[in-house]
Amino acid sequence: LGVEGAKAFSAMLLENTTIVSLQLSGNEFDDHAAKYLADAITANSKVEILDLSYNMFDDKAGEILGMAIAENIGLKELKISWNHFHSQGAAALAKGLGANTFLKVLDVSYNGFGNSGAAALGEALKANNVLEELNIGNNRISVEGALHIAAGLKENKTLKRLNMTRNPMQSEGCCGVLKALQANSGTGIEILDLPDIPVNKELAELCDAVKILFPNLLLRHGGNMKLQRKSPLKVELRTPPKAVGNSQNAV
Repeated sequence: LGVEGAKAFSAMLLENTTIVSLQLSGNEFDDHAAKYLADAITANSKVEILDLSYNMFDDKAGEILGMAIAENIGLKELKISWNHFHSQGAAALAKGLGANTFLKVLDVSYNGFGNSGAAALGEALKANNVLEELNIGNNRISVEGALHIAAGLKENKTLKRLNMTRNPMQSEGCCGVLKALQANSGTGIEILDLPDIPVNKELAELCDAVKILFPNLLLRHGGNMKLQRKSPLKVELRTPPKAVGNSQNAV
């Protein structure tokens, strides 16, 4: 759909009061398209589920959409994975999350948040008391970033599911996250997905201690299969949409 498509959808959403779920992934929306979409996100309070994954948003779009998210009063689920948000754009998105009091599910996986983006998310988790699911997998978050997320988890009471897979957190970062849960007796975490890393003695002991403290917690990582239990949830593997033939004729 590109920029013109975003402009058209924005105009429609400014007036439409019936659409509650909108899937706009894989449309080559860029920073210019973000300006139009942000207008709709700010003004429309009826759309509850919005999928903007697999697009071409960069840091400027992160700033624009972050401000829109902060003001939106309708969105409950936002998927914006597989884009190009890095430190600056990621921080802006996270700031918007911190100010939003309605969003329950956020998927920002497969971007480039890095440690600065993780720091902003950590601060957002301290302030936000509504978000229930957060997917930050594959965002180049190392030990430093993981500790920022941990600082937010230490104070957060509402987050139920956190996915941190495919991040170079190492055992130190994983330990920091688990220690944060230990220190937060009121944590709402029910499912925690950590990266697939070799498990050292400290991490193994922390996993055991956290499982004793929170027996209903589903803790998953590939390093120690004994710590996993069967999950009723199904894993859906998605690939970016592919255009067939001439892009102008592709549906």
